[in-house]
This record gives sequence, structure tokens and C-alpha cells, in this order.
Amino acid sequence: MLKLNKLFFYADEKDVFNEVIRPSQEQRDYLVSCKNDIRDHLRPRIKEATRKILNMDKSVEPRFRTQGSWSYKTCIQPAYSPHQEMDWDYGVYLPVAVWEQNGPPHAMAKLYFDLVERLLYDLCKSKGWELQTGKSTCIRIQVANWAHIDIPLYAAPEHKFNEIVEKSLALLSIDNRGRSMVHDSAFLSESAEFGEIPEQVWEDLDDIMMATRSGEWKASDPEAVSRWFNDRVEEHGEQLRRVCCYLKAWRDYHWKDGGGPTSVSIMIAIAQAFKPNRGRDDLVLESSAEHLSNVILGEIREFGIDEGAEDFNNRLSNVEKTLAAQRAKQFVQAIRMARSYEWHMKHQAITELQNKLGERIPYKHDWVEVDNGADEVRTTPPQRVSQPVVRRTKAG
Repeated sequence: MLKLNKLFFYADEKDVFNEVIRPSQEQRDYLVSCKNDIRDHLRPRIKEATRKILNMDKSVEPRFRTQGSWSYKTCIQPAYSPHQEMDWDYGVYLPVAVWEQNGPPHAMAKLYFDLVERLLYDLCKSKGWELQTGKSTCIRIQVANWAHIDIPLYAAPEHKFNEIVEKSLALLSIDNRGRSMVHDSAFLSESAEFGEIPEQVWEDLDDIMMATRSGEWKASDPEAVSRWFNDRVEEHGEQLRRVCCYLKAWRDYHWKDGGGPTSVSIMIAIAQAFKPNRGRDDLVLESSAEHLSNVILGEIREFGIDEGAEDFNNRLSNVEKTLAAQRAKQFVQAIRMARSYEWHMKHQAITELQNKLGERIPYKHDWVEVDNGADEVRTTPPQRVSQPVVRRTKAG
């Protein structure tokens, strides 16, 4: 038996799978720069238009928030470029004073969406970016041949914004949670000074509505998944985040032109049944892929996210679910086969993994170790054994 953990995660080594699939510092810096350009362009112009175009009683500044995989810290390099791309989700939030029974004034949704799209058209023209207008729930900007930024548009009650701004300033100065906020904001290069609010206080913002291209308001809580997933990472550790990234990379490798399980469905499915095993990402990946192969056939709901209202696996048809389950089972078999080889067959073990994850798995046979089985024994749950029946006997 072989121990393959170091091929995935090995401290201070840049060639391990976990490091190779991460966005580079240069890519992150470029996307942060694009995000900041969008923020700085929209912030004063939306404020100016809130009275003139959106018919609000007073001028208000929008707020901004990085969401999605960069917020979860699960963004990875595409397996195939330019067929696949990195994405940065950057929400625009408008404080609204007038709140009707079902949200902001109905007419504002279309005005809001069209306004921001016009403003972004001017920015794209000056930057040489491509504005894509085909999506119904966000505005997409192609900022490079390997990346795009999606900009969904939200509104929420103005008094709630005032509360979270005050809370964010207070938390930054008084406790450990504030220190965590500083770390997360630094990672995303965000600042309350520029209308960007740290993730930890957004949980207090409810009654969020999303504007659509068709001019409707849709109830939305973009932070529900983030809160739940980050709580699971707090519970289980960073290994959970890494394994989710490995499975996203597996998905990308086998669905070159898109499709397969969504990133969110993978994250939720894995986190629901996650069992950490320190120093054995290979074993945890195997068990997580096996779990995914079973649950991907049905609905994926989580009561801790809006009381299970959404099926996060609803984008796949039954045929697509069956295909995803088959490929996940084949992945499990490949990991199991790779681990089962004798010590002199390390090269074959690496090849087995590369067949399922690509050549980003390092061909480092000296990182493959002999497995004495102790890790599996420690993580195997104890089985309840019934007491033996002792029959009455007579002495004599």
C-alpha cells in the first residue's frame, strides 16, 4: 500500500497539486485591480444617479462585496484555458429607503440594471474589456481570456446598511473576530473606506433583493452559502477547503467545455459528510469522492442554508447526474488502485492519478511513501459488537 498525500499537500513545496491549482499572485493582483476599477467607476456615478435616474429621495452610495469562490477561498486554475475561466463575483448593493411589501419599488429594478450596464459599458470601452449582456441575473465583464467578473445587483433596506457599517467599525477594534475581518479583507483587498464591507457583518443583512435584466426583483441571500461553508471550515479545518478544490479540479478536467456538478453542489455535498484525517488528503479525497458519487444522483439540500429551500443539484438532468456519479466512482477506483500498488510501483500510482486529474499531479515518485495502514485504522469508526452468549454450565 502507498501513501499519496504529499502529491496533494506537502508543506513548503510549490509543485504539489494544492499549490499548482491555486491562482497565481499575479492573477489575483490583476483581478483585484479590475475589481477596484469597477468599484471606483461605479461608486460616484451610481450615487449621482440615485436621484436623477432611480428617483430616490436622496443620493446614496452603493456598497460592494466580493462573493463566490474568492470569498470561499476555493477559486482554482482552469484545467483547460481558454475553454475554462476564473471568475470573480462582485456584488453591488444599493441602500434603499423606500421599501414596499415585496421589496424596493418595482420600476427601480429595470432602471437600476440598465443604469449599471450603461456605466460599465463606458468603463469597458476605456479599458479594452468586453461587456457581455446575455446573462439574466448579472452583468459579465471579460477582463482577460482566462477570467471574467460577474456583477450581480442587489438592494436592501437603508437602515440595515447603517447598522452593519457601524458594527463593522466596532468589531474591527474590539475582538478576535475583528482581526479575522482584517485578514479576510486584506486577502480580498477590500476596505470599508471604499464602500466594501467585510464578510463577517453581512450575515446581519437580510431582506436582500436582486435586480434582474427583465426588470424583476428576486429575493436573494448571496451570503447564506458562504456563512455555512466557512462555519464547516472552522469546524473541520483547511483540509475541507483543499479537498473541495481537488474535486473542482477533477470536475474541470473531465468536463472540458463546462457542465458536471456545480462548484457549490460539490462544496455542500462534501462538507455535509466530511471526516478530516490530518496528513492524509489522499484518503479524505477518496472517501469524499465516494460520497459525492452517491449523493450526486439526487437532490443536494442543506437545512442550514435557508432551511433547505434550494436544491443545489438542480442544474443537472438525470442523465447528467448518472454520468457524474459514474465518473466520480471511476475516480474513487483510481485513487484506491493507486494506493494499492507495491512500493516499487510508485510510478504507476502517479500515472493512475494523472489519468484522473491531469499532469498537474506532480511526477515525484520520492514523495510517494509506504503506507503501514495506521492512518486508516485510526480513522475507521469502531463497530458495535454484541456480547457473546455464555451458556450456563455445571462443574463436577
